[in-house]
Amino acid sequence: MEIAVISIIAFAVAILTFFSGFGLGTILTPVFMLFFPVNTAIGLTGVVHFLNNIFKFLLVGKKADKQVLLRFGIPAVAAALLGSWLLLNIPDWKPLFTYVLWNKMIEVYPVKFMIALLLMLFAVIDLIPYFEKLEFGKEKLPLGGILSGFFGGLSGVQGALRSAFLIRAGLSKESFIATTVVVSTCVDFTRLSIYATRFDRAGLTENLPLVISATVSAIAGAIIGNKLLKKVTFQFVKITVALLLILISTGLGLGLI
Repeated sequence: MEIAVISIIAFAVAILTFFSGFGLGTILTPVFMLFFPVNTAIGLTGVVHFLNNIFKFLLVGKKADKQVLLRFGIPAVAAALLGSWLLLNIPDWKPLFTYVLWNKMIEVYPVKFMIALLLMLFAVIDLIPYFEKLEFGKEKLPLGGILSGFFGGLSGVQGALRSAFLIRAGLSKESFIATTVVVSTCVDFTRLSIYATRFDRAGLTENLPLVISATVSAIAGAIIGNKLLKKVTFQFVKITVALLLILISTGLGLGLI
């Protein structure tokens, strides 16, 4: 049952998130959590996300903007390492606030609430016509890389911030998607290296058929997304990013992600 449900969702989400450059892991993680403990769900999602990124890297990576990769990608990877180290070495965070939803205690932590506010701000900027011509200059790319990488290492949320910056970096839709894929693959590789010693405990071996099925489904979705790319406009990509930013930021702000 879980193989069918997760594979169908992976396929559908991979099509949509192909255009946004983020969201597959964020949406798949809670789906995995319906069937597995939290640690197992995070580990399995990380493997599916990484393998899907590798495929997309091979599919569109050559169209990535090399200058943006240098200015944005390198600071992102370095900051992700710092954020990960900080996460492992700081005292346990205390919730900013808590509430009960469907008889379950929900805790909202400061870092994720802060990210939620940032993402909502970017989403509003993308949807308001007044800001339509606003772009982030190349000199601001390192800052974007640092923010997305650092918060990614600290909280696991980095794709949404990355796309929020790069969507206004003056890239074509093909270059935007390719650049986000390359940066995401590099960050994923860093995270996967940390998870490597935990794969057995994460149940990778026991759930290999599920991982293969979900990965193949996500890859199939990516293939369809790539075929649809020629038929969509950059405005569609921007709106997709904005709507997903609203979805992710709402989930973060409410403690649901």
